[in-house]
Amino acid sequence: MHRHATTRALSPVVRGLFLLHIAMLASALWLMTALAAPAQTTTADTADTASAPEQQVEIDPVASDTAIAARITRILEATDWYTGLQVTVDEGVVFLDGTTGTDARRTWAQSLGSKTAGVVAVVNRITVQEAVVWSFDPALAELEALARKTVTVLPLVLLALLVLPLAWFAARLVSKLAKLLLANRVRSPFLRVVIARTIAFPVFLVGLYIVLQVAGLTQLAVSLIGGAGVIGIVIGFAFRDIAENFLSSLILSVRRPFQRGDFIEVAGIMGTVKSMSTRSTLISSVEGNEIHIPNATIFKNVIENYTSSPNRRGDFLVGIGYDATVPEAQEIIMNCLAGHKAVLSDPEPMVLVDELGASTVNIRTYYWFDGHLISAVKLKSALLRAVKTALTNAGISMPDEAREVIFPEGVRVLDAGDPEIAQEDVSLPPATPAAEPDATEGEGDLLSETPAPESPPDAEDAADDLLGPR
Repeated sequence: MHRHATTRALSPVVRGLFLLHIAMLASALWLMTALAAPAQTTTADTADTASAPEQQVEIDPVASDTAIAARITRILEATDWYTGLQVTVDEGVVFLDGTTGTDARRTWAQSLGSKTAGVVAVVNRITVQEAVVWSFDPALAELEALARKTVTVLPLVLLALLVLPLAWFAARLVSKLAKLLLANRVRSPFLRVVIARTIAFPVFLVGLYIVLQVAGLTQLAVSLIGGAGVIGIVIGFAFRDIAENFLSSLILSVRRPFQRGDFIEVAGIMGTVKSMSTRSTLISSVEGNEIHIPNATIFKNVIENYTSSPNRRGDFLVGIGYDATVPEAQEIIMNCLAGHKAVLSDPEPMVLVDELGASTVNIRTYYWFDGHLISAVKLKSALLRAVKTALTNAGISMPDEAREVIFPEGVRVLDAGDPEIAQEDVSLPPATPAAEPDATEGEGDLLSETPAPESPPDAEDAADDLLGPR
């Protein structure tokens, strides 16, 4: 019983699949029939070519079939274009047989039969057999036609040779005039060149349009412009990175976030800017390496310019013991900063307690200096050295971090009354330390290690440098 129920459940599905299969077979047969019918018509057309009657078919023909055949035969033989010619007429239907040399002669014979009085239709069975003729006449004819066309086009060529150079020189003149007018308004030489060429380009297009208009090739110009647009899109996708770097260089030239000689940090790279081209920016790192960074990378990342403002802030951390007086240590450090010639008094330095460490009170000191002249690392070294000496002279301890020390054999405890200790003179006179100089030989003259910016190149001689003067 269970099997019969399953069979009844599946029978609608089977019937549906069967009907679908029948429909697919019927569609396939109809498609094959539709495709076969044009093929048969084409085959029949290639065998014989029959012309439709150009007028109504008369019940009583005006001429007999024999007269029509004779008339058409005499005309075709008079041309001497056909071989094996045979013309037969049956009930006004003309049958043409034979061979000829060209398709035009075959078509002419059919047209002749159609225009003959009493002809109802023409069945053209003339075959074309092109004869091979070894002759230079076609080539000479083409050369003659080319010479005539050259003489006709020669005035247009002379006009083009006259107008296009004039348009080019006019565009150059407009470009130079635009550069002079933008000299005091746009600082970037690259941006001046781009704006000037943008203004001058339409001048050249006017001359090109005049030549094409006189030559009657305006439609060709439109086609070329459309093709150039498509090619430009294809090239844009193919050289997307180059286009992206070029646009980034253009925007950076307008915004000018840095200049030649600035010390910057971008994308984790720190160094001095030397030049910028349409593709990349050249940076000299502190290690002396030259690094080329793509302009798109610079434009997409955070740029930190250390030399955009002359005042730079530095800081260092000093830890003093918990037994020391913090205000006294702050005053000593402040006096060291005030006595150093490289530290600026405005903004005023700050000596602040930063945190309470495991064994020290950490004091962080903030100070300002001229970043264009003074090296940050050299000045920090000199200040740390001076602060350490001043704190030591004042008796302020600077203990190490707390740590655990284990003595495996124990520690010997001595009694003050021990005669061995009495014999030892443990008291030493305090040494008077020498005054600390502002800079040691290792620190040099504290001047910045960043090289001075080079003189900017001329925009005409070095157009790839987009930074321009400072």
